[in-house]
Amino acid sequence: MPYRAPVNEFQFIFDHIVGLQSVTATERFEDATTDVVAAILTEAGKLSDEVLAPVNRAGDLEHTRLENGVMRSPTGFAEAYKGIAEGGWVGIAARPESGGMGLPMTVASAVNDMMGAACLSLQLVPLLSMGQIEALEHHASDAIKDLYLPKLTSGEWSGTMNLSEPQAGSDVGALATKAERNDDGTYSITGQKIWISWGDTDFSENICHLVLARLPDGPKGTKGISLFMVPKYIPDEDGNPGERNDLKVVSIEHKMGLHGSPTCVMEYSSAKGWLVGHEHGGMAAMFTMMNNARLGVGVQGVSAAEGAYQHALAYAMERKQGRTPVEGAGAIIDHADVRRMLAGAKADIFAARCISLACAAAIDMGTATGDAAWQARAAFLTPICKAFGTETGMRVSETGVQVYGGMGFVEETGAAQYYRDVRVTAIYEGTNGIQAMDLVARKLMDGGDAAYALLDEIEALAEQARASLPDLAEPVWQATETLREATEWMVGQGDLNERFAGAVPFLMGFARVLGGYYHLRAAMTEGGQGRRSRLAQFYIHRLLPEHKGHLVHARQGAADLYAITHEDLETA
Repeated sequence: MPYRAPVNEFQFIFDHIVGLQSVTATERFEDATTDVVAAILTEAGKLSDEVLAPVNRAGDLEHTRLENGVMRSPTGFAEAYKGIAEGGWVGIAARPESGGMGLPMTVASAVNDMMGAACLSLQLVPLLSMGQIEALEHHASDAIKDLYLPKLTSGEWSGTMNLSEPQAGSDVGALATKAERNDDGTYSITGQKIWISWGDTDFSENICHLVLARLPDGPKGTKGISLFMVPKYIPDEDGNPGERNDLKVVSIEHKMGLHGSPTCVMEYSSAKGWLVGHEHGGMAAMFTMMNNARLGVGVQGVSAAEGAYQHALAYAMERKQGRTPVEGAGAIIDHADVRRMLAGAKADIFAARCISLACAAAIDMGTATGDAAWQARAAFLTPICKAFGTETGMRVSETGVQVYGGMGFVEETGAAQYYRDVRVTAIYEGTNGIQAMDLVARKLMDGGDAAYALLDEIEALAEQARASLPDLAEPVWQATETLREATEWMVGQGDLNERFAGAVPFLMGFARVLGGYYHLRAAMTEGGQGRRSRLAQFYIHRLLPEHKGHLVHARQGAADLYAITHEDLETA
């Protein structure tokens, strides 16, 4: 089934849910006029539908291969990436002085959503480059910016991030990769990195690796880590790829999914690198890229859900099986349980997409105004966006297999690819458990101010809607009060482990309430009469109640977890 980019859905969310007009009213983003944004969405939709979606299946079947040290991408990937690069899509949010469009992150996130739904494996290439561009814009020297940013923005060169090592995954501070100072101001980088997405390609002129390493005088832990730009080819005096650097892809992983995207083991053997930021200050620079990536990965989850949903919906509308209450021998979409699965998927996609775009809009407002409140909101929404977006991707893609029934378990239908491809998004760029721990720890260090500001906003809207839409407004208001109590409980726990024990259900409960908020807003735009109102009814009455169980779980503390011994967990 061909993918169809939901362009109108993005326009609706921009106009009525996340308030893109406030973003474009700022001086920073004033060039993102209504006409420009509409044209961007339309053209990105065409690229996704006509260029990227057709190569998605080839990526899954053929895999990217390492042959005699040369990376070979699947059929059509090089041509499809050329369409991304030549369209300027890599630099959509990059600053104009670097050759970028300078558009809001909100718009860039919508574009990433469409590209990811079309071909998640290939979308990783521009996503990684976008993150590297932002890190360099904020932390690199002028010399590095002048050399690398134009090439990255144009898509001629691509970027990666090198954090993990065999003994240093989530614990980045345990890394062993070494950096030594050279007499010419460069550094020699030696070590091995794992899980490097698109560590090499056959369609980029140069691969620009941002590598975390430790100098000899760097203290232990994350405070002693520095960040370096280590290109595959060392640029010559004219800024073109020159001498081959001392780095290579040792192997690529055999993965559950994302077969079109090579996940590489990289080896650096006194490779030449250039410092990005300050010595021993690498984590600050890398976190800029990681925060960008966490929003991007949350969007990847939503995009995979969209692709899986469209795939399943098309099948459900054509497949005839058994007698249905609607038209007798109709398609399976008329069976109650299939209708339930599809409605749940669509309602959750809307909720997760609104959360991700609201997060992006907060980032844009914080960037444009410097307002601490907007920056705090962006920081608070980031782990929710990443975790709930990817959970939605997994849940909806799994539902897609179920809608297909036995044929969903057969690879030829393509239903399973969405689940296999999206599964890693809950793991990389910080597992969803780590996102939840970040939410209840760092993001509540303000005493809950950012959280309470969101809750106040939700309750104000629910109060406004009580007269016209009481059956929708009241459940949202009550859910928000329950969430407020859970937030107060979290803030009141001095022992962080008490918070961590319920961090994931707290995040999921918060996401459920945010979803109710956005669905209520959508219903209000049509006075409670129309397709968005019907979907809001489904979400608020059937899915929103899940917040209660999540928040009861969230407040249980850690005692009962640690009362369970190692022996209790062993097989009897």
